[in-house]
Amino acid sequence: MTAFRSPIVVIPARLGSTRLPDKPLADIHGEPMIVHVWRRAVEADVGPVLVACAEPAIADAVQAAGGRAVLTRPDHASGSDRIHEAVQRIDPDAAHDLVVNLQGDLPTVAPAVVRAVLPPFVEPAVDIATLVTPIADPAERDNPNVVKAVVAFPEEPGDVCPPTARALYFSRAAVPAGDGPHYHHIGLYAYRRAALARFVRLPPGLLERRERLEQLRALEAGMRIDAALVDTVPLGVDTPADLARARALLTPAKAGESA
Repeated sequence: MTAFRSPIVVIPARLGSTRLPDKPLADIHGEPMIVHVWRRAVEADVGPVLVACAEPAIADAVQAAGGRAVLTRPDHASGSDRIHEAVQRIDPDAAHDLVVNLQGDLPTVAPAVVRAVLPPFVEPAVDIATLVTPIADPAERDNPNVVKAVVAFPEEPGDVCPPTARALYFSRAAVPAGDGPHYHHIGLYAYRRAALARFVRLPPGLLERRERLEQLRALEAGMRIDAALVDTVPLGVDTPADLARARALLTPAKAGESA
């Protein structure tokens, strides 16, 4: 039995990237990157898919591909703020009680990975869900650009697929100490509608500012975040080199395949 009824996937997108200008519109085999992300979200079959745009050019690209887009204020501080404005505008009566926040720079994300963020909500107390994967490369454990999630997964997961557990903390440091696995946090979130509304009203937290991790704002406020375990990290496109990798992974044949 699920503790939600009607999810919606919202993809926040803006053109203001410094390392890769006009990133959502970057061409990948004849289509803008944002369209590839929208297709992966549609293939996940989680619910309706909406692109929350800061600029009309992004909306035009999505709509030309047959998708739905809504223009939002261009000055939002975060993707969470952008998706909140978008769902409030298109669904003011909260018919969609779960909002999946899929980043617009994940053109190779597997639809199964998008779906994996839903199982934590079987537990009614969960406010926010996210994803993690085990760190296999020791260099990633000590890399501050790889965010670590402190999660105690049961040794015998039982019938839950994927395994889920409560996230106790997130850090750029290699935590926890001692022997055992470390987990790479994947920045794909889902919010209960009420939790999203609460989250965007919260002021930035002390630990959030110290670690530069937005999710700590929720933990500092006592909100519950659970994580689902997946076996891959989607490629995030932040640089021209990342874009070249995405183009290599999404050959014209692969670009239309579902995972």
